[in-house]
Amino acid sequence: MKKVRTAPLPPYNPFGPEEVATVAEVVKSGMLSDFIGRDCEKFLGGKHVRELEQRWAEYHRVKHAVSFNTASSALVAAIGASGILPGDEIIVVAYSMCISATAPLFYDAVPVFADLEEEHYCMDPDSLARKITPRTRAVLSVDLFGQSSDMDRINAVAKRHDLKVICDAAHVPGCEYNGGFAGTFGDIGVFSLNQHKIIHCGEGGIAVTNDDNLALRLQLLRNHAEAVVGGLGYRDLTNMVGGNFRMPEMEAAIATEQLKKLPRLLKERIELAEYLTERLSGIEFLTPPKVREKSSHVYYLYPIKYHEAATGISREEYVHRINELGIPLYRYAAGYIKPLYLEPIFSERDSFKNGFPYSLLPQAERPVYRKGICPVTERFYEKDLIVTSYTYPPLTKQDMDDIVKVFEKAGRSATGLPSRPRSAH
Repeated sequence: MKKVRTAPLPPYNPFGPEEVATVAEVVKSGMLSDFIGRDCEKFLGGKHVRELEQRWAEYHRVKHAVSFNTASSALVAAIGASGILPGDEIIVVAYSMCISATAPLFYDAVPVFADLEEEHYCMDPDSLARKITPRTRAVLSVDLFGQSSDMDRINAVAKRHDLKVICDAAHVPGCEYNGGFAGTFGDIGVFSLNQHKIIHCGEGGIAVTNDDNLALRLQLLRNHAEAVVGGLGYRDLTNMVGGNFRMPEMEAAIATEQLKKLPRLLKERIELAEYLTERLSGIEFLTPPKVREKSSHVYYLYPIKYHEAATGISREEYVHRINELGIPLYRYAAGYIKPLYLEPIFSERDSFKNGFPYSLLPQAERPVYRKGICPVTERFYEKDLIVTSYTYPPLTKQDMDDIVKVFEKAGRSATGLPSRPRSAH
């Protein structure tokens, strides 16, 4: 197939002279990390860590922001801070980075998988409600691809059953939702500053909460809780074995500069994505992403439903043709993430700690990890979903036009149908 586009798409790089200058400042200071794991003035870290946390909390309109070395560490700490105990069940989703489902295992809790919504790709509140048992203690939702989960309904279910709500908000910094921001409508929300995210400092994460006690517990778990609780006189020792999950000063300084750029970066992403959605909407074998009522979408990723029946070719062949025509799709494009309960850590669970923590539950009441438990998730993975990432600056509307040409030609060349008439732009 003759390529539609031969020029490579430029990479995403949100860094500039501001980040270079702040890194130089930190290096010259000689203070690359300013934490001490004791009850003292440096328990909460140095000036750049504190500035980042204050700015993040102000931006997202929450009372507390607690930085971590990674969002994975923050999710694990969120489980611990919530008081989860061995044998407790936590409802999770299977279509996400693995830590969203494995974090409960760090506290010997049991993950139970809920299915996804058909249109918005986040946790289905109806599936959540069906998965609750007397042992359920929390729900860990994921704001997948760039918009909020349906927190009104998730919180309503959680309130009925007295559950903690943890939001994996790795994909949604600055995403407006229901008069606030995605990730702030649970007990704890966790944002990611990993290399691949909209804003980043290489690695890093931020946990947010409006609860004073949860904030303190997050701070303790981040920084050697067992060595600090005595000095603080803190008496709830549940899960109070901490770690070194602290963010260094250099990463915090970079993240602060990135946060300042977030509104502009989101505006540019949204403009590109909305233009792409408009152009793709008339292609009958593709369905662009739909935006939830009350939520914006910041398009960390741009998911597209592919309708094989309209072209007669498999999704894998269709993705292969897109690559051949000059738009490279990354390795997760066809199907995104294999449902996590099909990975060995779950599907061969008896090999993990000799079946613990599942052995804490009666045999007949242990969750099932096998194909068929989340049919919507499995269909997205096996057949329906194509996940792209090309809605970032410095890409342009011309680049979006090239993407549309390729996506259309890859399907129409299989059917022999003529291309649709082009609208003027």
